[in-house]
Amino acid sequence: MIDAESRTEWDKFITSFEDTNFLQSWDFYEFHISRGKQVVRRLLKDKDDKIVAAYAGVVETAKRGTYMAIAGGPILDWKNKSVVKTVFKDVEEQGKKHHCVFVRVRPQLELSDKSLKLMNELGLKKAPMYLSVEYAGILNLEKSEEEILAAASQGFRRKLRKAEKEGITVETSTDPAIVKTFYNLEVEHAKRQGFVAFSEDFLTKQFAAFAKNNEVIMYTAKKDGEILAENFIIFYGNEASYHYGVSSPLGTKYSAAPLLHMEAMREARKRGIKRYNLWGIVGLDETKHRFYGVSEFKRSFGCEEFKYTPAHDLILNKFKYLLNKTVETIRKKVRHV
Repeated sequence: MIDAESRTEWDKFITSFEDTNFLQSWDFYEFHISRGKQVVRRLLKDKDDKIVAAYAGVVETAKRGTYMAIAGGPILDWKNKSVVKTVFKDVEEQGKKHHCVFVRVRPQLELSDKSLKLMNELGLKKAPMYLSVEYAGILNLEKSEEEILAAASQGFRRKLRKAEKEGITVETSTDPAIVKTFYNLEVEHAKRQGFVAFSEDFLTKQFAAFAKNNEVIMYTAKKDGEILAENFIIFYGNEASYHYGVSSPLGTKYSAAPLLHMEAMREARKRGIKRYNLWGIVGLDETKHRFYGVSEFKRSFGCEEFKYTPAHDLILNKFKYLLNKTVETIRKKVRHV
């Protein structure tokens, strides 16, 4: 395998797969580079110099040990066992090259007995902590807006009508400076909901990386000039992703969020995008999970529920990995995730 050098070549291959999203996009790793991270972008080509597989990963450093994270990848034909083995051999070699304790992979592969068996055959163990979304709510944008609304809950349609009746307006921006207002709203949102907010630097650099190539839009709902809610939406390949969203108490009162999503879906259709990924949801029985409430909101859209094969670890240092596993298992329980 070889290092990837061309953004055009990379994105052309990644987006040729129907089920991919921004997690393996070139610009997502430009974002990581802007934060001083080491990234790995690798390609496998056949004898005709045609790309047959690719994966991108970011090297993360922690007190308990360095590891590499490959979210939403590798991108390849999972039925081609020869290609799969070649790629994971390279993943192992790259992990060792960067002195990793383990490599964590959340493959872009639907969860099934067959997918779990494959992870086991490759020598991977189920990770104690998730890596990106493992359970998502997805809307089919090949359906008309009328069909989507008909499948949504009565409550969702009522909230949408209320927002329209209240005269809420929606503004859009691709200027990274807009992240300042998003961050301020997020800090207040985090205080109310009891979670740790992303830093302004983290959000701004991420937005800027995608804005450079017209892959992101910030949607802002306002009433009488006051910001009610904002959605950070990424458009890449065949999927538009609801990456982050924040709202004020007033935004909740006036049900501003559904209006933002409808506007984003309209834009996605203009771009020829086929899916709207509402991102993470949790099971109906996970009532104590901190994302249970937002999951119920996403289900009100009438989305299809999709489970990815969960994160698995390729262990490179058994002793240090055991320490990491213990720490992450405790952290998962404390955070209710």
